[in-house]
Amino acid sequence: MKFEDEPVPGYSLPILPGHVSPGRLERVLRAGKFAITSEIDPPDSADPAEVLKRAAIFDGYVDAINATDGSGANCHMSSAGVCSLLTRVGYATILQISCRDRNRIAMQGEILGGAAMGACNLLCLTGDGVQAGDHPQAKPVFDLDSISLLQIARGMRDEQRFESGRRIETPPRIFLGAAENPFVPPLDWRPLRLAKKVAAGAQFIQTQYCFDIERLRDFMLKVNDLGLLEGPDRVFILPGIGPLASARSARWIREHVPGVHIPDAVIARLEGAENQKEEGKRLCMDLLHEIREIPGVSGAHIMAYRQEHSVAEIIETTGVLEGRVPWYPGRDDPKALNPESPDALQL
Repeated sequence: MKFEDEPVPGYSLPILPGHVSPGRLERVLRAGKFAITSEIDPPDSADPAEVLKRAAIFDGYVDAINATDGSGANCHMSSAGVCSLLTRVGYATILQISCRDRNRIAMQGEILGGAAMGACNLLCLTGDGVQAGDHPQAKPVFDLDSISLLQIARGMRDEQRFESGRRIETPPRIFLGAAENPFVPPLDWRPLRLAKKVAAGAQFIQTQYCFDIERLRDFMLKVNDLGLLEGPDRVFILPGIGPLASARSARWIREHVPGVHIPDAVIARLEGAENQKEEGKRLCMDLLHEIREIPGVSGAHIMAYRQEHSVAEIIETTGVLEGRVPWYPGRDDPKALNPESPDALQL
């Protein structure tokens, strides 16, 4: 998708009236396009080339890339480090901040640093407990939760002040996001919890994996009844989907990953397939088609852990982008894709 007012392809855009950030994701969502986001698993490495390699898998298929922040309480390259590398070459990124590992001083500093390096989107997360990860002996912080972090980030942006009241010279121009899980009980409480996050400042929502369309439809109806899907302060909801590798892996996820709801019918479908991995991709495509038609849904967040290469096939086959090509380094300059070219993108 090309914007007539972009100064240099891949760089921050002018902030339009009613917008809060110079980012492409907000532009796409407010233009009414079906947005696609995905995420990369940060490497256990300090090699910047590994980050760019992982991001390039999504070229031309996603509007923004999440850089996870110690997902599952496991240690990897930081979200800020990944976003720094990706924004330097023009990718639209979503900086994640987990309240598990930092106090409010560190998180406010990271918000400023992320905005300064060009990360226009912030996903505020409470975070998984340390007992779930590879450093169970670590001391959790949890100075804030996702709602209080949203409130502080909004105050930094809109009131140009730290939580302490001290003035910020140049505020962060960021599009604020949060996570939600519509698929586990108590189901009636989930839309109300979302409403609290929107009141705190959330402008877009990425959900946990959706394998139950009926629950998602019911959730969206209740969210609409709360008046959260209309008007200038509406929230943009991107349900999470992803390909399952097999019935066995689906069972493992259901039993061991908190908050993931996988119906028996999904597992039965995978079990009955000759090629379960291919069936997992077809299931993801079917879900994407159905999600696309639910009123109020603004896009999809594709989480394809260890199957990132399948994202392009899923988007291409379903046609949900309707012919538009999200920006990526080199899209508008073929020379940038040739490593032998003197104009090739460099770190």
